[in-house]
Amino acid sequence: MKHETFHYPVLDDIRLESKKLNAFIPLAEDASMLFEKLPLGNKQAANRIAFQPMEGTDGTADGAPGEMTRRRYHRFAQAGPGLIWFEAVATVPQARASAHQLLLTEKNVDQFKQLVDEIREISLKENGYAPLIVMQATNSGRYSKPHGYPEPLIAYNCPPLEDEPLPAERIVSDDGLKRFEEAYVNTARLCQEAGFDGMDVKCCHRYLACELLSAYTRPGAYGGSYENRARFLKNCYRAAKSAVTEKDFFLTSRLNVYDGFAYPYGFGVSADGGLTPDLNEPIRLVKELKQEFDIPLINVTMGNPYKNPHVNRPYDRGNYVPDEHPLEGISRMMRGVSDIQHAVPDLPVLGSAFSYLRQHAGNLAAGMVSGGHCAMAGFGRMAFADPGFIHELKDTGTISAKNVCVTCGGCAVLLRQGTPAGCVVRDREVYKL
Repeated sequence: MKHETFHYPVLDDIRLESKKLNAFIPLAEDASMLFEKLPLGNKQAANRIAFQPMEGTDGTADGAPGEMTRRRYHRFAQAGPGLIWFEAVATVPQARASAHQLLLTEKNVDQFKQLVDEIREISLKENGYAPLIVMQATNSGRYSKPHGYPEPLIAYNCPPLEDEPLPAERIVSDDGLKRFEEAYVNTARLCQEAGFDGMDVKCCHRYLACELLSAYTRPGAYGGSYENRARFLKNCYRAAKSAVTEKDFFLTSRLNVYDGFAYPYGFGVSADGGLTPDLNEPIRLVKELKQEFDIPLINVTMGNPYKNPHVNRPYDRGNYVPDEHPLEGISRMMRGVSDIQHAVPDLPVLGSAFSYLRQHAGNLAAGMVSGGHCAMAGFGRMAFADPGFIHELKDTGTISAKNVCVTCGGCAVLLRQGTPAGCVVRDREVYKL
């Protein structure tokens, strides 16, 4: 069905449209289960709502949190999520996604620690509990722009992402990948020193670790077979694990289970052609990460925000009109999240892509959690636009339409420009296109 913009003032409108589309969009009237505690390994989240890693592009030149970074996380802390999935922090300078992406180093670790402490103190004061805080450790791969212009580090040439093949020197060698793996040792050590509860070995949205999962055409030890394609991610885990000294510190991932590109250029897609999801390998990978690295949760996502953003965040306005209805995109995400949760029932799954439903986003989150389709609901764009929705949902059982994210894509435009990113609609005094 063709693309349409949001036009659902009441839940029954979504139910009716979902039925027409045969879309999987479980809704619940009662959102109280979102405020139940969730055990995560040796730790516990105070509720089932997480703020996703929304990058602000507002760090200092040396990678420390800037004043706008601190403002953003102070707002997040006041809002009261059970988990704050802290934004992408580069593991090496050459893999920063912008000149202002955060980069954790020996010189600035105390500034990160100060911000982590402030998040906990603010939330304790405002909400009576501190959130769990997970730092996202990243290698931006083909989207590296450490000096403000593209300096891609690619796993292989990928026609769906390139107008023409990139130069061979841009393909990271096996030895180069090994050096990138080793960087996770120091990042994990500093992450613990900064006081984070855990670290995400980022493997989503076609950054380097994610891209390698689809490296069917790459020769050598990191391409071809499943074992080779998963090698980099697992070696990054092993490197990080070797540096873990804090008893309760944990590793996890925000993981693409479906890229949305046809074989042999996408992970989690059927090899028979087309774009039909096939989650056999993603399920295998999640099970192996749990068994080998004792991950206490997995954060499930899809797509590529640079090329097919409608797959991971259905929208009203963007730089192209998708060839599917937004509710079909939400359905694909919810089915994928549910499939992973049911395949690994003893591993809490954090779901994504709730924000599109605006004032009804809490009803979808509640439907997914109460139906056993995920254990926790993650909000990204909504955290930028209306972080206070958590208190509103807890106190009234509903979310007002007056402050919600309108899925206009403005925050993503700012991010791609390399300028501080936030909500250009609800926080327009600070963020402007």
